[in-house]
Amino acid sequence: MRRRLVLGSIAGLLLARAARAQGWAPERPLRLVVPFAAGGSTDVTARLVAQALGDRLGQPVVVENRPGAGGNIGAEAVVRAAPDGHTLLMGVSGILAANRALYRSLPFDTLRDFAPISQVAVIPNLIVVHPDLPARDIAGLIDHAKRNPGKVFYGSAGSGTSLHLAAALFAARAGVEMVHVPYRGGAPAATDLIAGKIQMLASPMVEVIGAVRAGQLRPLAVTTAKRSALLPEVPTVGETLPGFEIPLWNGILAPAGTPPEAIARLSAEIRAALQSEELRRRLLEQGSEPLPSRPEEFADYLRAEIPRWAEIVRISGATAD
Repeated sequence: MRRRLVLGSIAGLLLARAARAQGWAPERPLRLVVPFAAGGSTDVTARLVAQALGDRLGQPVVVENRPGAGGNIGAEAVVRAAPDGHTLLMGVSGILAANRALYRSLPFDTLRDFAPISQVAVIPNLIVVHPDLPARDIAGLIDHAKRNPGKVFYGSAGSGTSLHLAAALFAARAGVEMVHVPYRGGAPAATDLIAGKIQMLASPMVEVIGAVRAGQLRPLAVTTAKRSALLPEVPTVGETLPGFEIPLWNGILAPAGTPPEAIARLSAEIRAALQSEELRRRLLEQGSEPLPSRPEEFADYLRAEIPRWAEIVRISGATAD
């Protein structure tokens, strides 16, 4: 009897929690701020999630691109928005974790000014080079850079972004001197790499996979600990530089102070969308691994990632100010 009472109490709590999560509904279209230019990995992922989330909420989720300052401009816009559940940030590891170590001052504090909702995915970076570069693998790239100090130019989505840090950490670990060329997003950096204006890019796979398959770019390695299922023939950087690992991740957050019932409903709907066969398939097709999480899990993850990325920044020697 006592066991039935306990089970009944637990069931009642779960039902009450579910009811509270469904107690908030958006009153108008939502705005999902992407702090980078259109066409990049973050933008592509945001648009996939926005469509699925809008279908579940019964309100459109409009993607708004606000690039600049390593993502800080878009993040600040969300912090300053009304905390009513209608303005969200598509945050990434660079903005939410690395920027604390890169910038002397920021217009926001990740742990204080945002309410985590759910992670979305982990994304492998792919190191690619222009076909004219005489490097067929990571060892060849290191050798070429050592023989041509300061003559290998690599692009990024902006100073301090994860793309910048991945390449800067690679240069530091390999002991080579390369020149950073920041762009206002990963897509324009990839365009210039294809055109031969720069020689190398550590890019989210979705932004360059088409050019790789078309023979316009040569893939050398992925920056994750394991090879990607999308390009299993491409080795990891760690196979040449043991211990090298710098994956990207993204997630959705709201301004601090957003009502708990709004956070709970949004998190539940995002997690459900990410577990759907259609959205999972589309994310996996671009090399991303879906990673839905509850708000408290995402908050714990952020607290652990901030010191980890601070160490990456320290080793890479990268600065953004």
